[in-house]
Amino acid sequence: MSGDADRFLRLVARAQHPSRSIDHEWGVAEFCDDALLHGAFCYPASYELGQSNNALQILYARANRIPQVAAERVFLPSVDLRTLMREEGAELLTLETNTAVRELDFLGITLPYELSYPAVLEVLDLAGLPLHGADRDSSYPLVIGGGPCVYNPEPLAPFFDAFFIGEAEEALAEILSVLCELKDRQASRAEQLQRLGDLPGIYLPANGAQRAVKRVVARGFATDPAPCSSIVPYSEVIHDRLAVEIARGCSRGCRFCQAGTSYRPVRERPASDLLREIITGLEQTGYDEVSLTSLSATDYSQLQDLLRRLAARLAGTGVSVSLPSLRVDAFSVEAARQLSEGAKKSGLTFAPEAGSQRLRDVINKNVTDEQLLEVIRVAAAGGWRRVKLYFMIGLPTETDEDVCAIAELVGRAQDLLKSEFDHRVAYAFQITVSVAGFVPKPHTPFQWEAQDSLQELQRKQQLLKRALPRRGVTLHYHGADTTVVEGALARGDRRVAEALERAWDSGAATDAWEGDFELERWEQAFSESGLSLEQYACRKRSFDEELPWGFLATGVSSAWLRREAEAAYAGQTTPDCTFSSCSACGACQEAGIDPGSVAGMRGGRS
Repeated sequence: MSGDADRFLRLVARAQHPSRSIDHEWGVAEFCDDALLHGAFCYPASYELGQSNNALQILYARANRIPQVAAERVFLPSVDLRTLMREEGAELLTLETNTAVRELDFLGITLPYELSYPAVLEVLDLAGLPLHGADRDSSYPLVIGGGPCVYNPEPLAPFFDAFFIGEAEEALAEILSVLCELKDRQASRAEQLQRLGDLPGIYLPANGAQRAVKRVVARGFATDPAPCSSIVPYSEVIHDRLAVEIARGCSRGCRFCQAGTSYRPVRERPASDLLREIITGLEQTGYDEVSLTSLSATDYSQLQDLLRRLAARLAGTGVSVSLPSLRVDAFSVEAARQLSEGAKKSGLTFAPEAGSQRLRDVINKNVTDEQLLEVIRVAAAGGWRRVKLYFMIGLPTETDEDVCAIAELVGRAQDLLKSEFDHRVAYAFQITVSVAGFVPKPHTPFQWEAQDSLQELQRKQQLLKRALPRRGVTLHYHGADTTVVEGALARGDRRVAEALERAWDSGAATDAWEGDFELERWEQAFSESGLSLEQYACRKRSFDEELPWGFLATGVSSAWLRREAEAAYAGQTTPDCTFSSCSACGACQEAGIDPGSVAGMRGGRS
């Protein structure tokens, strides 16, 4: 064991949760001593959260199947361990081999959420890397970003050497093979970056937006096996179960949803393949729960067949199956009923998003009051006593009447329960209302919209709180202050990087994860950088404005986004193309997929 590793592990032993830093979990990769390329994938949060991330496990497994590559994991240490590391001058190490991160060849960092950006800087600093890519020479690893937030990389541009735009499964082998070749002949850092920049989906921030960068799509997703093995951690993590992705993409067309555009087109894995991979994964890990993941799991066209076959195979094993996302319809409740037979019914979660039909039409959330009320009625009849409903406030064209409509809808649900069930059911039924502030996201039809100010969001939160029924309803809402900062980072340009660095330097390292958010330091950081926080978050953009992320192509055309924005103001809805005809968004053509194979693919089940 090296001196650095020995010192780091002595500090780990003094930390509150040493199990976060213990390697050799069941299912980790076995590394060859003669691996040519040594790197790591980092999730900038705690082990418990990062190890729950399915994308991290997919990349880890795929990279370590490539000859001559050894890819490890890196997570953000807990606050007490970070303090000890700085006091003792210890640097961040990889989890598997306790190698100093600064000695790696590459460091791939997932960007899951805008408020995680300061944690990225914290990782770089703990690892002993210069924060700015321009200050790193060939002795440092290439720092490459990817993940959900990469669709506007500009606020992070100075801190990264490269960004990968899109789905990495099929592109990863080519990227790592190129890096292997370059290392083998000891190519300079400049040549490494030049070669990377020639690959599909790679954006080099040092070069700026000199050309359009197209998102890479995993075209073979439907036929490619889902990962059937998983690392089993020593301690409990956030999602402590086997996760299997049954489908990718969503074409429901909610106009606020970035994932709905960036993961198009819809692709589904065959039920027979999934069944085989789920059984194999359970055998290899010993998990007693499997989660069928997708942006909209109950839209999966073979779901009934898959659930029926899983029930037959798993009967008597004690293994449960869960669906993390449910549509607002009776089919979703029936699917949940199949999954919960013989088990305690914990609760169901649905996302109506808006309280009034008018506003749901604006955001293209094709859900009616009647559908939601029927879902609650069916849930109560099926034995459920808890439902969580997700809403947003601050949506485009929203009025106070729309905000109060959330409370009216919940009140109607309670009236229905009282009229159709005895008092024991009606009064035992709990409705949790969870409310988030709307954030306009890049590459959505609402990317040009103004976000509500801090004061307006807080006013609407209080308006809703006063309007909601007192009994049987619990209200949770996201902080309006974090919503404003998220909005500024989501649509920021490269100038925001200076404010981000100032915020991190003043203590914002874990604002996203550890509950120590302070709006004042963000306001000060923006002000000291000559910028306005609310100007970035709350300013409406014109259709003709050049957007910081405009050089990135998700496959969904800007013309389609503009048509959808205009349709929102007209109150017009756009049908889901997998149930109807093609809406001509452009995603299928860009991905090399026949639009006819997607349009109407779920038409037999509405």
